[in-house]
Amino acid sequence: MAVTGQPTIYSIPIHRAFADALAAGVIARFDDGALGLAQGLILLPSNRARSAVQAAFVRAGGQGLLMPRLAVIGDADLDESVALALDAIDDDPLPPAIDPLHRRLLLAELIERHTPPGEPAITGAAAFQLADGLGRVIDQLHYEEVSVSALVDLDLGAFADHWRASLARLRLLVDEWPAALARTGAIDRAARRNLLLDRVAAGWRAAPPARFVVAAGVTTAAPAIARLLRTVADMTRGMVVLPGLDQVMAAGEWDALGPTRPDAEDERRALETHPQYHLKLLLDRMGVARDEVQPWDAASPYDGPEARTPFASLLFAPADYSTQWQAAGDLSAAVAGLSGAVFADDGQEAQGIALLMREAIETPGRTAALVTPDRALAERVAAALTRWGISVDDSAGQPLSRAAPGALLLLLAELAAAFDPVALVALLGHPLVRAGGTRTAWLDEVRRLDLTLREPGLLPGWDGVSARIAERAVDPKARGHAIAVQMAPWWTHVATELGVALAPFAAGPVPPADLLAALQRAAEWLAGDAVWAGPAGRMLAELFDQWALARGAGPALVDPADFPAMLGQLLGQASVRPPYGGHPRLFIWGLLEARLQRADLMILGGLDEGRWPAATQPDPWLAPGIRRLLGLAAPERQQGMAAHDFAGALGAGRIVVTRAQRSGGDPAVASRFWLRLAALAGELPEPAPGGVPLTRLAAEIDLPPGGTQPAGRPAPQPPAADRPRRISVTGVDKLARDPFAFYADRMLGLSALDPLSAAPDPRWRGTRVHKLFEDWVRGGATREAFEAELAALAADPALDGLARAFWLPRIEPALRWAAAQVWEADRKPVAVEARGERTDDGITLYGKADRIDRGPDGLAIIDYKSGGAPSAQAAADGLDNQLGLLGLLAREGAMEGIDAAPVAALEYWSLRPDRRADGAGRISNSYGPRSTLKTAEAAIDHAADTLTRLARDYLLGDAPFAPGEGGGYGDFDQLMRRDEWFGRGEDGL
Repeated sequence: MAVTGQPTIYSIPIHRAFADALAAGVIARFDDGALGLAQGLILLPSNRARSAVQAAFVRAGGQGLLMPRLAVIGDADLDESVALALDAIDDDPLPPAIDPLHRRLLLAELIERHTPPGEPAITGAAAFQLADGLGRVIDQLHYEEVSVSALVDLDLGAFADHWRASLARLRLLVDEWPAALARTGAIDRAARRNLLLDRVAAGWRAAPPARFVVAAGVTTAAPAIARLLRTVADMTRGMVVLPGLDQVMAAGEWDALGPTRPDAEDERRALETHPQYHLKLLLDRMGVARDEVQPWDAASPYDGPEARTPFASLLFAPADYSTQWQAAGDLSAAVAGLSGAVFADDGQEAQGIALLMREAIETPGRTAALVTPDRALAERVAAALTRWGISVDDSAGQPLSRAAPGALLLLLAELAAAFDPVALVALLGHPLVRAGGTRTAWLDEVRRLDLTLREPGLLPGWDGVSARIAERAVDPKARGHAIAVQMAPWWTHVATELGVALAPFAAGPVPPADLLAALQRAAEWLAGDAVWAGPAGRMLAELFDQWALARGAGPALVDPADFPAMLGQLLGQASVRPPYGGHPRLFIWGLLEARLQRADLMILGGLDEGRWPAATQPDPWLAPGIRRLLGLAAPERQQGMAAHDFAGALGAGRIVVTRAQRSGGDPAVASRFWLRLAALAGELPEPAPGGVPLTRLAAEIDLPPGGTQPAGRPAPQPPAADRPRRISVTGVDKLARDPFAFYADRMLGLSALDPLSAAPDPRWRGTRVHKLFEDWVRGGATREAFEAELAALAADPALDGLARAFWLPRIEPALRWAAAQVWEADRKPVAVEARGERTDDGITLYGKADRIDRGPDGLAIIDYKSGGAPSAQAAADGLDNQLGLLGLLAREGAMEGIDAAPVAALEYWSLRPDRRADGAGRISNSYGPRSTLKTAEAAIDHAADTLTRLARDYLLGDAPFAPGEGGGYGDFDQLMRRDEWFGRGEDGL
């Protein structure tokens, strides 16, 4: 075997642009002017790295060159790359790798079928989710070449019971998995990768290729990759080029990163969160000392300052060695070109980053890249750039569940599994539904449906929607009658088509293939071929095909209620990457995509803890201690990889680091990387495009020139001739309390929409209680009739489970108390829901009384309140006039069916349960001994005077409709721009 005496291993320091320095060095070594370069092979860790190196060769080639062949050895699918790596392929082909979805379904089936004694069964979405984690455990065992038998030999005496139970289930599943896998004729992808890499290594050891071979940028420390890299390093024309190996770190510090053997006594000292740990592990497994690694001597025009490399090494010094910061000396050369910005929230952070990227492309040829693991920040930046008509590609992509086709399918699955009016309107209004010429008419119908469903009390399910539409369509007096009549044929068609398509979801546990077929039929009826179009649609179609090819695998039956969660997990893990077509000099990279790449301006965004580095995700199968015993990577190693990515990005010439003080509406904590940077480099200068601090620009970008002035307190003053001449008794109270709200309601015709929800809200519950008493009194107010009405309330299908379990038991004692008051009183109800109307001085007053009783002293006006009742003081202040004005109508004989008579009582019956009275309600008056209004007649006269005054000023006069003086919030706060003037003095402060 032709090998060198010493392994040929290089490292490109972080201040050099890896891809360009690699291309320059390879060209300098192997370009002989003929085909020497084209005959070589470069092994790379990922497809993204291959694209970066290919672009670097193009830049370095000048007039053109024949590039080496580029092969990827980091992916599980290695057939094409291995074909490039070998001159001859072994005659004995390896079995294919099992499809990931097929494997997950098989593992979920095993989880459902195999339950250790004494443990609960795991089924449905839970089994599907755990199957994903189980697949990762199997892959990690393959990557680290840990035998499955090691699971049996573990001593778990020191671990909690739930971990021992988890391992017992895991042993059972792993014992069963090889047989289940063998029946498919395939093998695990990780195992196949190991076999392919070993086959390449063995072939090269037996017959080294005549061409040169370079393994560049590979940092994965899997033993199979380590063996291949050692083979390449030992070949006469082979070399390994590592990215960012720290060659300035002291030997003691390097050794402190920890041992690599799982049985080492001081394993607890392993610093897997350090950015160099995985490289140390790789070198140890290759059998190479750090001193044997040579520096790469090629440079490129895209390199950063040389002082940045020792600065990054110092920055990530382990805690025991951080005292060397005090002797760091002058770091001005290292931090030159490094700046930072702290924004108020992640929205402003996105605006600031977009401004930096917009400024960068003002210089011809300059490139800028945002590097962040925070996908939400990446999307915000891409959206912010559209204000200048700039499209930028996010190379990390977005989850398929958030792309239009995936979101449509998830909405459909959620609606089919559990009907919800919010999901229904969202689904029918989805951008893909009826896209094209008919969409406008379709959306008109969806808006009518939206308005129809907004009132509470909707009966559950599809039939509830149909019942409401039918009820309103046949009643000309019903609210929304015209809308219901116009919409009924359309809704009947929609409900019929979707009901037929989604019928399997109503059939109980069924095969998952049936549910997928149902979703496909419904999606195609709604959106046609648009659901399968574009990159996201094609990926969705591939998932459907993979599931179809796996027919028979996985749980035989699935509860439809679990299926949306299963589908959401699957779509959330599939990433859709956009086709090329964004701005050629702007980029958004995830951490994987940013490796080995560089731009003139590197923006490292989202440096908050939990965003960069991301929070550690626990393994549901193996405790950290068990992973250590098995020799598997600790979850914290991903944080070390994130630190290595951060250190590599710090090597660029111009860098801006950003973070937000609030993220997602919650306070954010600065990343450990940010804190180290601030502690070592001190306060970083803030970027100032155009001489203005970036944070200020981001905060004020949407403000008009010259700033804004808060709006003053509104005071609309329409002419008296345009003001209403009819007013309800409740409208009088609204006018007294908040004239602006009355103006918006009666003159502008505005009202707050009910929430789009079928759940009974307080207003619905109050209306339903009113109906109970109305029907009961009309039926004779007997005890038997009351029990019948109470039973009807308990059986009302509009009550959801929460109201039936909590509200109904709490309100029942108060209802019985109110009924007892009627039975025991010496007066009798004479009218319910009695309407009245009178006109005086050109103003018509109208209203409706919940109940009117007649007693020996006169009439009693009763108003039910499901909550608290207004106080007598509010009536004395002219803010509560409802009962007084109803009394005025009754006293003057203006109530339908009620002759004029004295009014002896004005009563609010509060049905809010009172614990001090065993759940009973209470009766309160709008007058009393401690009020300036001593009798019902006095309260009526006072309310009449209030009406006269308000009518004179606001209905017949031209008084401005200014907002009320109270500090409470109302429906029209945004219209009146309340936050801009409330609480400000006359000086505007």
